[in-house]
This record gives sequence, C-alpha cells and structure tokens, in this order.
Amino acid sequence: MRGGRYSGFTVTLNRTSLKRVAVLCIVGIMALFIITGMLTSLEPGYNLSSSSIHEWTTHLSGEALVYLIGTENPYFTQVLPEDSSPPKLSAIAFEMATSINPDDPRSLLGRELPGFALYDGKIIVAGEGTDYTTMPIESPPPMEVMMAEREASMESLEKLDKQAPEEKVTPPMTTEGRKVVYITHSHNRESFLPELTDATKPNEAWHSKVNITLVGERLGQELEKRGIGTEVDKTDIGAMLTERGWQYGKSYAASREVVKSAMGANEDLKFFFDLHRDAQRRDVTTVTINGVTYAKTFFVIGEDHKNYEQNSKLAKQLHDALDKKYPGLSRGVVAKGGAGTNGIFNQDLSPNSVLIEIGGVDNSLEETFRTAEALAEVISDFYWEAEKVNSE
Repeated sequence: MRGGRYSGFTVTLNRTSLKRVAVLCIVGIMALFIITGMLTSLEPGYNLSSSSIHEWTTHLSGEALVYLIGTENPYFTQVLPEDSSPPKLSAIAFEMATSINPDDPRSLLGRELPGFALYDGKIIVAGEGTDYTTMPIESPPPMEVMMAEREASMESLEKLDKQAPEEKVTPPMTTEGRKVVYITHSHNRESFLPELTDATKPNEAWHSKVNITLVGERLGQELEKRGIGTEVDKTDIGAMLTERGWQYGKSYAASREVVKSAMGANEDLKFFFDLHRDAQRRDVTTVTINGVTYAKTFFVIGEDHKNYEQNSKLAKQLHDALDKKYPGLSRGVVAKGGAGTNGIFNQDLSPNSVLIEIGGVDNSLEETFRTAEALAEVISDFYWEAEKVNSE
C-alpha cells in the first residue's frame, strides 16, 4: 500500500524585497501627510472645502447617484424610470476635468463671449416665462452716474404720499413689539425710469432718494400691519462706497457691516431680506393679474456658503406661496456662485436670508408697491405658520 503524499507551495522572501516594501509604505504614509498638510494650508480660495465638494457632486444627477449606489445593491435601481440609462462616465470625467458640461453650452461660451456670464447661474425653480435668457441682470453703472443727483418726477412723489398704507385695527397676532424681520438694500440707489424725468437708459436708473429703499419701506409697513415687527434699514450704501473710495463690487461688504451691527443690537431678528431692482426690461419684469399690473419678483440665493441649503429652501417656499396666491408674480429662484459673482450676498449670516429682486428698470413704484403688499401677505402667512408649528 502506498503512503500518502503531502503537496504544498513555498514562498521565498529575501531581505531586499522586505526592505523595498517597508520603504514604499513609509514613503506612501509620508506623502499622504504632506499632501494633506498642503491642502489644509492653502488659502481659502484654493483649498478643499464643503463648497468645493458640493461643486463636484453637482456633476452627478439624482439618477446617476442611484446607479452608483445600485452597483453595491441593485435593489435601489428599481425606483428608476424604465427609460433611464446609466450615466456616461466619460462625460462626467470630462466635465470634472474641464468644467465644461457638454449638455450646457454656457459652460464654454461664458468664458469666450463678453457679457455672456450675465446669464450664468442655476435656475432652482423656474417661474412663468423664466429661462436662461431672462436671468436677473446686475448692471453697475460708472460711479459718477450712480451718484448723480437726477430729478425725480414731482407727480410720482405726490402720488406716493397719497398711497401711504391705511391704518387698520390691531392684527389678531403680533410679535409684541419685537422686530423679527430686517430689510436692507445693498444697492440702495437702484431706481426706476418712470419715476425719473431726465433718464431714459437702464444704466441711468439711479437716484439718491427715489429708489428701492422706498419699496423696502413699504414692505416693512405692510408686514407691520400684519403684526410682524420689521426694521427697515435705509443706509446710503452708495455714499459709503464713495466716502471709502470703494468700487461698486464692494457694496455687499459695506452692507455686511450694517447687517452685522443690526444683528448684534437685536437678537430677535430672524429673517433678512435684501431688496434689489433688476436691470431687465418691462416685458420680463411685469405681470398683469386680474387686470392690475405688478412688478415681478426673483429670489436669488448665493451658493458659496454653509447656509445655502436652508436659504434655498426658504426661497422656494416663498416662491411657491407667492405663485399660488398671485400666479405669475414670481419669476422663480436662482442660485449664483463661483468665479465672477459674489456667491454669498451676506446670506452666510443667517439661514433665513434671501435676496429679492422686485421689478426692473421700467416698472413704476406703484407696481412695486403692489408687489410689496403681496410679498408681505405671503411672508406673514409663512411666519405665523412657522410660529404655530414651533409652539406645538
């Protein structure tokens, strides 16, 4: 009878191989620490941050993310539509490497065509008639134009005095003297051509007195009528820029000081609205509802800060409520960020902060006042509903 045989294999190691592996491990660990240190020590504009990661993840659609999860657990892909298909990895890699989206020509043309960047931004919610050709336009004039003392129509000013809100009985609910809403105007001298006698071009629609601050004042009055304590700031930001020798692009830096001061003086402030006037023309910024003309709104959110998601949620809720009560009044919600724009708009100071464009250069103050009343109605409904939920 034959005896059993044992078969196996032999691994041969020598000192040279072991040394090589050890050296590679040590070098790899050192390289990891060096790279990590470099990334964390770079200036804020160049290091990795949550906003950078957010920008990368925006290259993945919801469907693409589900497909990615489905590679580990196919069960998740059951929720996808029948006609959906896996994402093209080559297209995603190309976009991440070049910042050019093959499906969005703006990503390429915006760098090549002067002025094309005006239509940059992301439409979060598109209102009636809103697309990338009707995005809000910020058209800063030369400083001498903005500071010029133009003549306002006396007829318009007299009409404004007659349109002061009528006093009403005390509302059923109030904030009991607490100021909870703060209204500011980073571009406070933005005015309206129908109210100026010597201006005909969009970049001439600027005035030291008859401007967007009057709309903010009316919004504040309407909110107060509904029991919501409101503080309206009417600081002349344009004058601040001139006194300090600052360029127009530093308007938000100037208004930031004002907002932070207000927050420090009043801890009750919860909602912050920065009102502006768009540079788009009348056909884009006007709507007729029940035979009455209104100046359209556009909610603008900066996406380069930690409060982006909360502010975006608030803007969408206000848009939906406004569109439900006044169909067509809101142009939608747009997000702006990245190079070439502010991307913050001081909204990092509060999770309840929104920039609101009210009307355009061709709208009258009367039209903007109607919109301010509609906005006050929606904001007050939202505020009291939130208070009711918080008290339960």
